[in-house]
Amino acid sequence: QVLLVESGGGLVQAGGSLRVSCAASGRTFSRYPMGWFRQAPGKEREFVTSITWYSTTTYADSVKGRFTISSDNAKNTMYLQMNSLKPEDTAVYYCVASKNGYTGSSASSYDYWGQGTQVTVSS
Repeated sequence: QVLLVESGGGLVQAGGSLRVSCAASGRTFSRYPMGWFRQAPGKEREFVTSITWYSTTTYADSVKGRFTISSDNAKNTMYLQMNSLKPEDTAVYYCVASKNGYTGSSASSYDYWGQGTQVTVSS
């Protein structure tokens, strides 16, 4: 079992930056691919980015060049650095992990989910 806890969300103006974190506990954190999804009000849950144990990353086109995912295996923590934020980035951001090595965009293929952290970008 893996427990994921997000932190660091908040309110930021458009063009600003924010970093959210995901602390993991339980089974061997560093061997599970992890990632971030987001969900805006009235919209489907959307893939944002993922990272493997070998630091191979995947990004949604909507955040490529603005967001950076990273992980610190010694601290069992994953980060999402968000720059040049836009109002359309407003959403609840969820940390996810896959026990089967999946790193794609299908939400149903991730086994563990955090409770989410709210990110609000004002215009």
